Amino acid sequence: MPAVALMGYRGVVPPSTLYPKPSTLNKMYFLTEEERRYVLRKPVPEAREQGVAGELRGWNWHQPPLSPIYESPLGIYEIAGKYCSTGRDVYLRRVLGLKRPPNQPMVEGATLHRTLAELILASKRIIYNLGVGCLDQLSAVRPDRDPLASAQGLTAAATSGLRAKVDSLMSFERHRIVARVQDVLARQPYVGADSLVAQALPVTVEQRLDGTFLGLSAHLSADAFNFAEPTVLDIKFGSRETFHRLTTTGYALVMESVYEFPVNLGCIVYVSFREGRVILERDFHRVDDELRQWFIDERDERMRMVEEQIDPGVGQVCGELCPYHGDCRG
Repeated sequence: MPAVALMGYRGVVPPSTLYPKPSTLNKMYFLTEEERRYVLRKPVPEAREQGVAGELRGWNWHQPPLSPIYESPLGIYEIAGKYCSTGRDVYLRRVLGLKRPPNQPMVEGATLHRTLAELILASKRIIYNLGVGCLDQLSAVRPDRDPLASAQGLTAAATSGLRAKVDSLMSFERHRIVARVQDVLARQPYVGADSLVAQALPVTVEQRLDGTFLGLSAHLSADAFNFAEPTVLDIKFGSRETFHRLTTTGYALVMESVYEFPVNLGCIVYVSFREGRVILERDFHRVDDELRQWFIDERDERMRMVEEQIDPGVGQVCGELCPYHGDCRG
C-alpha cells in the first residue's frame, strides 16, 4: 500500500498502487466498482501473464525451497512483522520465554480488528435469520459483545479515544453493509438468504488456516479472504511499513498449500481516522516470486534463530512502542 518502493528479497518490489484516492474508497473488505475494474484490468492480467515459479507455489511445500529446514513452527506475524530489525523480539519470546503484555497500539489494533470481524458475522446472522426482511436490523447492527470488553490496560483517555474509533468504524461499515444488501435485493427480488450473503458479503473473515506444511503455526488466522478472485486481505491500523506485503504473501502460500489453488493477489487496507471519519487506502499487489522468496528467507532465518537459540542482538533502531523495548534497552 505504501506509495514508496518496498525493499524485497535482493531487490525492490515495484511501488504499490493506491487506487482510487482515499476520498473515493468504500468498504474495508469489498471493492468499489472503480477498484474492481482496476483489479480486473491490471494486477489480475499481469499475474496471469507473468505467472509464478512452480517451486514457489504453496502446494509444493514438500520440496525446496518451501519445505522447512527446521522444526520450530512460527506464526506469520513472527516472520512478516519485521518491526524489530533483527528479529530479537522472536528470540526473547520463543527462546527465553519472555512474555510481555500488549502495548496500547497492539490493544487498539486487536480491538478494531475484532470490531470489523464481529460486525460482519453479526450481519450475516441477521440475514440468515430474516432473509430479505433484514434491512431494518442491519441498519442498527452491532457486534454481539462490546468490542472494548477485552481492551485491557488502557488509560481512561486512551479508552475514550478507542471508543470513538470503534463507533466511527461501526458506523462506516454498517452503512456500507446495508447499501450492498439493498443493491442485491434491488437486482434479485427473489434471492434467498444464503445467496444474499454470498453476493452482498462474499468474504470470509478471520479465515482459519493450518500452516504446518510450511513450518508455520497450525492455528493461523487471516484477516479476510475473497474467493471471487482469490485475494488475501490484511488490515493495518498503524503506519505503513515496507514489509507489510510479507503478511499477505505468507497467507497466500498457506492457502495454496492447504487448498491447492493459486492465490496471486494480495491487498493491504490501511485505515486511519480523521475528525471522526474513516479514511482508507489500499495496496493491491501481486504475490510474485520476489515476495515469496523474501518470505521464505525470513522464515528460514527466524526458524534457525529459534532452533539454534541464536541471539541476533539489539537492532540499531528500536521502537519505544515495542513490548520488549525495556528488555533490550533497559
